[in-house]
Amino acid sequence: MKKIVPVKSKAELKAFIDFPHDLYAHDPNYVPELFIAQRDLLTTHPFHKHSSLQCFLLFDGDKITGRVAAIHNTAHNEFNGTNDGFYGFFDCINDQETANMLLEQAKTWLLEKGLSTIIGPVNFSTNESCGLLIEGFDSPPVVMMPYNAPYYATLLENWNLAKKVDLLAWKWDGSNYDDRSVKLMDRLEERLNRNDIIIRKINMKNFKQDAEALREVYNKAWDKNLGFVPLNDEEYDYQAKDLKLILDPDFCFIAEQNGKVVGFGAAIPDLNEILIKVKRGRLLPTGIFKLLLGKKKIKGIRILLLGVVDGYRKMGIEACIYGSIIKSYRKKGLQYAEAGWTLENNDMVNNAIIAIKGTPYKRYRIYEKGI
Repeated sequence: MKKIVPVKSKAELKAFIDFPHDLYAHDPNYVPELFIAQRDLLTTHPFHKHSSLQCFLLFDGDKITGRVAAIHNTAHNEFNGTNDGFYGFFDCINDQETANMLLEQAKTWLLEKGLSTIIGPVNFSTNESCGLLIEGFDSPPVVMMPYNAPYYATLLENWNLAKKVDLLAWKWDGSNYDDRSVKLMDRLEERLNRNDIIIRKINMKNFKQDAEALREVYNKAWDKNLGFVPLNDEEYDYQAKDLKLILDPDFCFIAEQNGKVVGFGAAIPDLNEILIKVKRGRLLPTGIFKLLLGKKKIKGIRILLLGVVDGYRKMGIEACIYGSIIKSYRKKGLQYAEAGWTLENNDMVNNAIIAIKGTPYKRYRIYEKGI
């Protein structure tokens, strides 16, 4: 008999986090999330101080066959003037009844909060992991990108969820980055310099000051993107602290005009090359050694962030930052870089990526439905 249980205890939370490991036990492209990171995200992240969520597990007898979280992001609704609810952390077996029960449970919880739509998959907001993979199942996800089985789309659409927007991931490798794109970037940078705009690396010795300058840019650069929610000080510091642990200054660039920060872009090592080998996302007893010893062997990066404030767009800053990152990855002898994600209709950024020979290779979808 199937039943849904709200996650309340530590044991249920552990089961909630661990379920995908069992579901994808035989999928060679699955990368386990770190247990400690998922636990903190679901319990101590600053999100929980202003918003709420409820996790659910679905049992068939004594076996877990699905999970979902219903999310009430009050900061999102206040900033965007909406009355949206979200679902995230969705995983289930290939069974329509199971999917329907999970989604109906999330819908019921959101309705009890007085919300009028259900949007997802979104794990809190677009500042965190979001989107359902619908194209590009032939390779593992890169760091901090979602992954799911191909059958998920059918399950969601059969529940009458409809496309809200698609997100694109772009890739470069050693064969599709040529000298013409280098020369284009150099010409753009010369033009920026004539307007007193420079592109420089982040100063790790002065990280705190640079990070403070980037805070305002971050919240301004994405203010019109789909579903964006500005990070408050505590949320920004939470993310900046984590990024600093893995950030390489050769892959983080800042655009300045006369000392004023007007844009930035950052890439991080693709830790998923290591995490794919960490059993069930546990750092202990051996996972920590795989992580520490494997960092120097990583062959790819993910361009995680790129933003330019209004008034400085369409000047070539985006292409110059992307190009600077790609130049660094070539100098280090890396094998691939991913830029992801971008909105499918963000022509300005997408054209900047195309100009330096980026190729779209994965597509993710965010769904919605009135409730």
